[in-house]
Formats: sequence, C-alpha cells, structure tokens
Amino acid sequence: MSKAEISKMKQKPPLVPLGALIGRELRNEKVEKRTVKYGQTALAKKGEDYFLIKPDCQRVVDNQSTSFSVFAIFDGHNGISAAIFAKENLLKNVLSAIPEGLGGEEWLQALPRALVAGFVKTDIEFRQGGEKSGTTVTFVVIDGWTVTVASVGDSRCILDTQGGVVSLLTGNHRLEENAEERERVTASGGEVGRLNVGGNEVGPLRCWPGGLCLSRSIGDTDVGEFIVPVPHVKQVKLSSAGGRLIIASDGIWDALSSDQAAQSCRGLPADLAAKLVVKEALRSRGLKDDTTCLVVDIIPYDHPVLPPTPKKKHTLLNSLFFGKRSENSMNKGSSKLSAVGAVEELFEEGSAMLAERLGKDFPLNSNSGLFKCAICQVDQQPGDGLSVNSGPFFSPGSKPWEGPFLCATCRKKKDAMEGKRPSKPVITA
Repeated sequence: MSKAEISKMKQKPPLVPLGALIGRELRNEKVEKRTVKYGQTALAKKGEDYFLIKPDCQRVVDNQSTSFSVFAIFDGHNGISAAIFAKENLLKNVLSAIPEGLGGEEWLQALPRALVAGFVKTDIEFRQGGEKSGTTVTFVVIDGWTVTVASVGDSRCILDTQGGVVSLLTGNHRLEENAEERERVTASGGEVGRLNVGGNEVGPLRCWPGGLCLSRSIGDTDVGEFIVPVPHVKQVKLSSAGGRLIIASDGIWDALSSDQAAQSCRGLPADLAAKLVVKEALRSRGLKDDTTCLVVDIIPYDHPVLPPTPKKKHTLLNSLFFGKRSENSMNKGSSKLSAVGAVEELFEEGSAMLAERLGKDFPLNSNSGLFKCAICQVDQQPGDGLSVNSGPFFSPGSKPWEGPFLCATCRKKKDAMEGKRPSKPVITA
C-alpha cells in the first residue's frame, strides 16, 4: 500500500455540526414515529355493548418511549355484567401475565401468550361471582407499528391499508360458520343443533345446553365450559405508511361486509369515519342490534389524516401479502415487505388448547424463586403446580415435568374446557 493511500485512510472524516446531527435524528424519528387518531360511535338497541379506549398506556411509568394504545369492544349477551367485568379487568390481567423488565421487542413477543392467560383469568374470576351473562371481546393493542388483536366471539377487527386491501385480524367463533369449532364443542361434551319449533329446525346453529350461537366468549356460566375464553390472536406489523383499523360489534358486520365498511369511510378522519360506518349499517339493515364502531388510524407522525386509499383489485401479489395462513403457524423471521401499505404477519394462532398456547418455559417469581401459575400468576409451592402437559401417569402423551404449570383452580378450568370432567355451572349461595 502506498504512503498516499495510508495517509488518506488516516484522515479524519469532516466534522458535522451537532445541530445537523440532531436534525437528522429528528427527521429519521419522524419517519418511524407514528401517531394514533380514533373515533367512536354507538347506537343502543339492548344496551349491552361496551368499549374501552386507552390511547396513552405505558409499559414503564413516565417513559414515553414505552407507550402503547388499547382499544376494545365487549358485546354482552344475557345481561351486561360480563361485558362490564371484562372492560374493567381484562387489560390488568393481560399486563400481569407479561414478565417485568422486558424491552419493546421482547414485550411484543410475550404479548400473544399474555393475552391468552389474561382472557382465561378474567373468565375464571367472573365465573366466581355466579353471574350468568357472557360477552364477546375484540381486544386491540397497538405498540409502534405493531398491531396485536385477540378475539372471542363474533365481533370483528379489520385492517385497511394504503395498498387498498382489507384484511381480517380476528377469528370467527359463530358455530354456523366454523366447522372446526363445532367439532371441538361436541368433542368436549356439548351438542350442536338448531332450535326445534313444531318439529322444524329453525335459526342458526347453537350449542346445547344454553342455546348460544357462539363457541367462545367470556362468561356464559350457565352454558357449559366447552364455551371457552381462549382467544384467537393475530399480530401484524404495518409499514410506515400506516393503516386504518375498524373494530365493531356484530351490529355492523351483520349489515356490512369488511370491504363495504372500509370503502364507506375512506378519506375521512377517524371520528367522521366511525359515524359513517354506523350510518351505512343502519341504512342497510336498520337498528336490529346494539351497534358499536371504533375507527383507529395509525399514521405517520407528520400526517394529520390517513391519506385516501385508492381502490385496488385483489391480485396474486396481494394474496401473497395478505393471504390467511394456517392458524397454527408462527413466523418470527419473515422479511420486511417494502411495498407501500404492505403488512408483515408476525404471529397467528387460534387453537383452543391451552397446552398449545402457553409455551413451555416456566415463569418464576423473581422475589420468591417459585414457579407461577401461567394463567393467574399465583406462586406455586414445590409439588403443588400441575403441568398443562400432565395426564394419566402411564399415558404416552403425559409430560408432567414440562411447563408451564397451572394452579389447581386453573388446571380444573383447563380440564373442564377440554371435556375431561363434568362441566357444571357455578352456583353461589
């Protein structure tokens, strides 16, 4: 190597003023930073719909960099107590199931399992009160550009992006429309059939006893524990172009398709969009049920409104981006999509089996060193916890040494949901 080349390598790069560096950082931060704008509209027929809006939650108190937002709809039936209880307790139970001290990416990876634990814990706690009502839940957590949706029942959350494609982020637990859930209910001890009126079968498929049209909910103590609170969970990451969420009870979806709802409000700010979706549903079907709609725009920091979405036909490329994957799939290493409005799917799981949803690591209490119940987070003394994988001692599938562990109460709940013991309603004096 010549002396000239060596001398050139030793030369220091030109100094950049501090103000210029800060400006670059701020510009880069603006590209990555997002803001959330939302609107809500509700019309009551029976008064059993409730909703939750918490746009400014924080993982660490007084630390804006740990901010996240929560939006949820609770569509009650047979009374309002389950919807109110879930609204007041579900978020707390989900957060309590996430280990302390996790950073942003780790926190997001732990969230799907925490949602399962939080839903089941909320159901157990509600049933202890002896109330008989039930509720669907669509529960949305927005952290940065990542959206995580957990759902039981037939409320719905859709995503409308700049690509002009509408994608469904929730499961459908109507017995009429889900053959896998019908099979699960009957395998767990329930019966599925229609109302018999004068020897004729009428109406949608229902589970018996109870006559509920849904296979998953929180509550419904008098129906049987084959109606489970284990949510379908989907987690996606938006591009920095952002997107619009429409979260609504079945009063909307019985009147409008996902595409119709999205198209009816494109180009409008979130508050007006929510009003227009409800107006379109009423125009189509009238007020036959409680009708609640939340519209949430996740947009770049310097955009006051989500830009209008051009109409776009569903192409093969879109199918690759948005096509529904197997509910048992999980893809943590998928590459980021650079197309405007593209969505990266991070996680999707819809199984009702807790052994498939809670993982195999052993949550520990950092203070006591004891294992914690994977659902209710109660410390387990040595020998007290029962693994979700344990069964008859000589059963080939029994692995009682593998976690996670459940307390006796949560283990009974698991067995009841799987039809392993008689399902009896909770009765209080």
